[in-house]
Amino acid sequence: MPDIAYIREHLDTSKKAVESKAVAVDLDLLVTLDTEVRSLQARVDELRQEQNQLAKSLGSREAADQHRDQISKLKNDLKQVEDEFVGKREKRDKLFSSVPNFPLPDVMVGKDESKNEQIKKVGTPAGPSGEKIRDHVAIGKALDIIDIESAAKVSGTRFAYLKNEGVLLELALVQYAMNILLAKGFAPVIPPAIISEESMVGMGHTENGGSEDMYYIEKDKKYFIGTSEQAIGPMLAGETVESDKLPLRYAGYSPCFRRESGSYGKDTKGLLRVHHFDKVEMFSFVHPEDGESEFEFLLQCAEDLMQSLEIPYRLMKMCTGDLGVPAARKIDIESWIPSQGIYRETHSISTCTDYQARRLQIKYRDEKGKKDFVFMLNGTAFAIGRTLIAILENFQQADGSVVIPKVLRPYMNGLEVILPKKTS
Repeated sequence: MPDIAYIREHLDTSKKAVESKAVAVDLDLLVTLDTEVRSLQARVDELRQEQNQLAKSLGSREAADQHRDQISKLKNDLKQVEDEFVGKREKRDKLFSSVPNFPLPDVMVGKDESKNEQIKKVGTPAGPSGEKIRDHVAIGKALDIIDIESAAKVSGTRFAYLKNEGVLLELALVQYAMNILLAKGFAPVIPPAIISEESMVGMGHTENGGSEDMYYIEKDKKYFIGTSEQAIGPMLAGETVESDKLPLRYAGYSPCFRRESGSYGKDTKGLLRVHHFDKVEMFSFVHPEDGESEFEFLLQCAEDLMQSLEIPYRLMKMCTGDLGVPAARKIDIESWIPSQGIYRETHSISTCTDYQARRLQIKYRDEKGKKDFVFMLNGTAFAIGRTLIAILENFQQADGSVVIPKVLRPYMNGLEVILPKKTS
């Protein structure tokens, strides 16, 4: 993430980068405010120096009394300039905080998902949707593992109970993902589900309307997290990590809470866009020069998990307008959903370069003592609800049963198939 000095020196390039993310930020005003802040800072320093020099030259109390008017005027001038300086700096910093991360050069410029690039497909999707292919809502009800009606009675729309083998399946996904990630060097963590406003702002998720999809506790000035990355990133806020400790990789398991405002139609039914779900998330703090390789590493981890489940998927590279504020590059994994006959997002892998690190002041110190900002990256291991959708629909059988993916069976107490429940 370029700092204000970069924006000032490369204003046209910076404007194009911001515009490409479909974000409106007045960079001309930002540069003007920064110039005024720098000028006021110089004036404050000058007046303080005059004040100190005058105090030294006067020496005695009698001399100070004789120059009372001069001392008073200098004090008032300093306060006036300091007040103006603080006000301008607050305006500048607030405006700068709304500047999104700049997309990396390889990201295609585009306003929306229509410009996203398909990178590859893996696996063979089932045939087109038809009468014999049921959606996950019907499957879950027949197997008695998803109860939407009871959840609606208790919590309202877009909630669900997982029951019976559905609970075992979630826990199997979590244990399997954790075992795989621990073997790859990730440290397991269960982060707090509620974080401070300062932490969420630091992660860059409140800017440009981002907070509209979050649950906010006004009385306590705290947010419910929408993904565990929002709580893992601030763990190192204000800290400096020794260079040889990087990379730091975490596998977080947490509940996630989202308003899902703006979604409609089929997306509001079942588990696709619920207000609460659980997820296993990967998060990395790395040296800047390792940012590219770490992005590929996280993507490969996610692909390995998907391939082991034997669910068909494709990789989609997001265009600039579909990146979100903190991300400089993002690739989604979209899983095949037979009932809809299309691919739907189940994973996202993002590099936020040093955007979040700058806001949270997370640095590393190299062997020569030099400090710089770390790069921060994140990626989905399993978003449980959406992964359950893909499993139930892709492994449904003609007799109404669902075969459990082979890699999950060791975590299912020997269960290989979930059978429909008999009705009286």
